[in-house]
This record gives sequence, structure tokens and C-alpha cells, in this order.
Amino acid sequence: MARPYTFIDPAGLTSEQVVQIRAWRVDQEMTWRGVAQAAADAWGSDHGGNQIAGEELCRAAALVLGEDPSSDPWN
Repeated sequence: MARPYTFIDPAGLTSEQVVQIRAWRVDQEMTWRGVAQAAADAWGSDHGGNQIAGEELCRAAALVLGEDPSSDPWN
């Protein structure tokens, strides 16, 4: 069972952001830190390269897409 979001609400992500987050993590094989930094650069977020923020972004995007964030291809 997936845990509830901590500080990134999946409903707050646009469909474009969800697709981009998945591309960074899955297609480009970025680390959670890399995803967080890419998101901060692209969308002006203040979390920078925070690993926990990146993990939460990935988890939120996976949930929106109906995928299991703790399974492949997210891990």
C-alpha cells in the first residue's frame, strides 16, 4: 500500500509536469536529487536538489499516472 503524500499533493501537479517528472526519472534515469533540481530549474521551485522533494515528486507523478511508485520503472 502506498503511503500518503508528505508535502507534494499529486493533485497539484499539471499533466505536463507529471509527464516531465516521469521522463526525468524513468527515461533519463535521474536520481531523486536530479529530478528535484530539474523541477526547481524548470518551474522555479524553492526545494533545489533536495532528495526528499525529488522522491515526493516522483511518487506523486506515479500515483497520478496510476503506477506504483515503489516498483519498476520508478525504482
